[in-house]
Amino acid sequence: MSEQEITLDQFAGDSSDSKSEESTVSYVDYPDGWKVVNFHTLVSDFRYGTDTKSNTENNGYPTLRIPNIVGGKITTEDLKYTPVDDKEFERLKLAEGDILLIRTNGNPDYVGQSAVFSGELEDSIFASYLIRIRVDRDEVNPVFAKEFLNSHSGRKEMAGWISTSAGNHNLGISSIENFSTPLPSLDEQRKIAGILQTVDQALETTEDVVSQATRVKKGLIQEFYSEGYYDHTEWQEVDKQDAYVMTRANRVPAEWEVRQSDEIADIKTGHTPSTSVDEYWDGDISWVDIHDLTQLEKTVIETTDDTITEEGLENSGAKLLPEGTLVLCRTGAIGETAILGKEMATDQDQVTFECDESVVLPRYLMYLFKFATPQLERLSAGSTHDKIQLHFFSDLEIPLPSLDEQQKMVDAIESVDDVVIANKEQLDGLKRLKKGLRQDLLSGDVRTAGKEIDIPDEVKNYEPE
Repeated sequence: MSEQEITLDQFAGDSSDSKSEESTVSYVDYPDGWKVVNFHTLVSDFRYGTDTKSNTENNGYPTLRIPNIVGGKITTEDLKYTPVDDKEFERLKLAEGDILLIRTNGNPDYVGQSAVFSGELEDSIFASYLIRIRVDRDEVNPVFAKEFLNSHSGRKEMAGWISTSAGNHNLGISSIENFSTPLPSLDEQRKIAGILQTVDQALETTEDVVSQATRVKKGLIQEFYSEGYYDHTEWQEVDKQDAYVMTRANRVPAEWEVRQSDEIADIKTGHTPSTSVDEYWDGDISWVDIHDLTQLEKTVIETTDDTITEEGLENSGAKLLPEGTLVLCRTGAIGETAILGKEMATDQDQVTFECDESVVLPRYLMYLFKFATPQLERLSAGSTHDKIQLHFFSDLEIPLPSLDEQQKMVDAIESVDDVVIANKEQLDGLKRLKKGLRQDLLSGDVRTAGKEIDIPDEVKNYEPE
């Protein structure tokens, strides 16, 4: 095959005939020229980390731990430090290209997750629940090895070697040595790793956009619900220590009214039909519970995990609520909100507000509750199960700008929210793309041989020593 330029989209298209994810390393029919080897033949050094107690006082060497391995990447957030002597430091010092693998965790999904250290910190070491893997670069590219360890095939390969003791799941060096690993040529390894690294770069860029837009949205809510949308010059003092007052500011514009919530909305809660009566469930009426709200990415809820029948509605305290009703979680995930996108019912853990839209917009109230969640949480104080009693909601004090100003505030917030939602959807698509590409590239179903592929520096830096 002659060399040619190829794009990520072309690679994604090539993956349509991918093998089943049930394939394992031992049974995959790899391309000619690929080998299957024991992992220990690719490694120059395995090492357990330090068990010396770490601290947050900058006393000692920066130490990477389990929380620093996230999604196949190393993060330096939540960093701790460990005082070790010179001999221990030299033994555990991290070098660019080292793979760090989580060897112990109460959650088996975390065991085996890996990342490549690329010099994020100077003079850093690693903790005992991690294993440092230093590969022989004449045999394997570190990024390729990391991608295999984090792949579906790699995870299945290691699953049989994980032991369980005292509630922890463990993976030892002797087990990792015996992993079977597909091994194409170094050139093809670099190309495979390069493609996956390019997807990772797109993921990081999109994550940054989501993070920045989320911060902007949070800042707008903070500003609008304390200062207003317009440039107000006169102010009224409010008691933000009063949990019933839905504000975190000491003052709000003098033009705003402050009214009790039961004056501006019809407030209700829902109910759960008997789960022992099959005829009450799997009907045509969407039924909102806490999971629907906590899993929701958007502000409008269109579908629910569970549905009920007309019979279930009639034989319970659940009520059919109109489209546009605001739903607020009052237990567990206090402050989670959504707007109903159609007629629905809710369970008893939600409180609902059918707003008088001549006075208050449901979306204005929704963002107000997000802003004032600390006040809501204080209302649950003394409750056994972190729950706000229904009667509290009628007495909430709601600051009310004019409808025009409410709409301006909502429009500005949602213009940023649209960016967050669109990029989260793009993020999900990129994650699916990487999962599919990694499976197909590491099985050889999609080949890089003979194709000219731009290799990122993050991969190219790890040439044979």
